[in-house]
Amino acid sequence: MVSTPAGEIELRDDRTKRIWKSEIKPFYLSPYPVTMELYLAVTKKSPLSLSSNQRPVVNISWNEAIYFCNLLSLNAGLTECYSFSQDGDHIECDWESDGYRLPTEAEWQYACKAGTAGYQYGEIDKIAWYNGNSGDSIHEVGKKEPNAWGLYDMLGNVWEWCWDLYDEQVYGSYRIFRGGSWAEEARGCGATCRRRSHPSFCIDDLGFRLAKSC
Repeated sequence: MVSTPAGEIELRDDRTKRIWKSEIKPFYLSPYPVTMELYLAVTKKSPLSLSSNQRPVVNISWNEAIYFCNLLSLNAGLTECYSFSQDGDHIECDWESDGYRLPTEAEWQYACKAGTAGYQYGEIDKIAWYNGNSGDSIHEVGKKEPNAWGLYDMLGNVWEWCWDLYDEQVYGSYRIFRGGSWAEEARGCGATCRRRSHPSFCIDDLGFRLAKSC
């Protein structure tokens, strides 16, 4: 896990034209998205493809990512971050827990930018797999240049689920994912690009990355 320092980040929603700032506490973030190898080892489930187990695991819903975080925490002897209501409709996060969790979108964007000011933290072909260089396929993690904090594939390769609800009043339980993917155009792979979907949604270019509170 990469140690990420405290700071502040500005976020925006192009749909509502809202801009806001978020304070970031120190936290840890995995240098790579969760791979097929790790997902299989923890869940004992077979990924859709074993042709390259160092590729990011995909076709994983937000709900499944939450379950994985708790399961990995238990396997590691850590305290679970997520707890569930009796009906299963409400999920709470214990931010003081030492277990694994999804990053907030503010944490994700802050870590993606790694102190840079641009939409992308480097030349797109050097840092990301997108539709201009991916060959219409997902790729092994860590094959492009990392950002300044040593985080790989923050842009491109796979979208990554974040903890946050998008707009509960309008979209209900929809959660946010970030970063772009191998199927996106270059402009879809940027630090401030936001997407959202139902927590049961899964697709072949959407995965997740692990975070941990300090």
